[in-house]
Amino acid sequence: MNVLIITYTGDNNCIKTVTESIEAKGGKVYRFNTDKYPTQYMMKAEFSAGKTPSLRLSGPNFDINLSEDIDAIWYRRIRIGGEFSPDMDRQLRIPSIAESKSTFYGMLNSLGKFTFDPFTKMRYAENKQMQLQLAQQVGLEIPETLITNDADAVKAFYNRLKKPLITKMQHAFAVYRDGDEQVVFTNEIGEKDMDDLEGLNICPMQFQEKVEKKLELRITVVGDKVFAAAIDSKSLKGSELDWRREGHNTLQAWVPYELPEDIKNKLLQMMEILGLNYGAADILLTPDDRYLFLEINPAGEFFWIDMFMDNKISDAIADVLLGRGKRRTNNIITPFEEVI
Repeated sequence: MNVLIITYTGDNNCIKTVTESIEAKGGKVYRFNTDKYPTQYMMKAEFSAGKTPSLRLSGPNFDINLSEDIDAIWYRRIRIGGEFSPDMDRQLRIPSIAESKSTFYGMLNSLGKFTFDPFTKMRYAENKQMQLQLAQQVGLEIPETLITNDADAVKAFYNRLKKPLITKMQHAFAVYRDGDEQVVFTNEIGEKDMDDLEGLNICPMQFQEKVEKKLELRITVVGDKVFAAAIDSKSLKGSELDWRREGHNTLQAWVPYELPEDIKNKLLQMMEILGLNYGAADILLTPDDRYLFLEINPAGEFFWIDMFMDNKISDAIADVLLGRGKRRTNNIITPFEEVI
């Protein structure tokens, strides 16, 4: 089987480990670095009356007929227009990227190939409000949560709970200052902050009760396989609220974790409902051993967990792409599925 991996030049080591696993199992990989599209890769979709459409992708290392030469797709990351010069006229840059994306997504939605996972399903699954409702529907516990741009609602929420809150964005968010990326992490707020909620009126945020935690869990689901890891973030300076603050400095602190079958099954049930083959869930374990669901990321990273699991996650991804692992077959998008 032939697999197309859609990624970009600077992606991490997971591309290498998944590729090696696919090749070891007899498959072939084509890597499409989307930051080099449309500057170095060429895409052609040709439609003629009475003929099967011709969908070709050519680049530095290959020239393939996507309809005939590809059996499965890993939609990993995109950076379309990544080689465009920062000095490029904005009036040209914006429509060039927009048209390139339209051509790219048109190609994906026209192939009718198994995709791990389709863009449309991933974008739907990212909705945090829907996730919280779905988690409760399958029986998972969640923290008290408020999502709003109303400062008075935040004050009422705080007064009702009578405990500190944590606040975070619903999407990955960064501010760029002097060329440096400054990620917006989870932060704690309390009574003194209730009179200083300036800016909330123009940017809604997510507020949750601050929960005492024993461990933070990262659970990676691939098909019907569940890989759990834990970190005691409260013992790591700078990572007490959000382990991502220290990033790579926390990598060695993660350990494998045996997740209860009940929690595994509920997460798998969520994946079935969402129609996803991959998801990276964040769960808090409280001192009294309650599991609180926070979110599930349909494109979450896994490379650092894979490192101490002997690349078992990469191996599971390879199995699904090659049709050897469980597939949620409703992830095959056929032309015009959205319209129908």
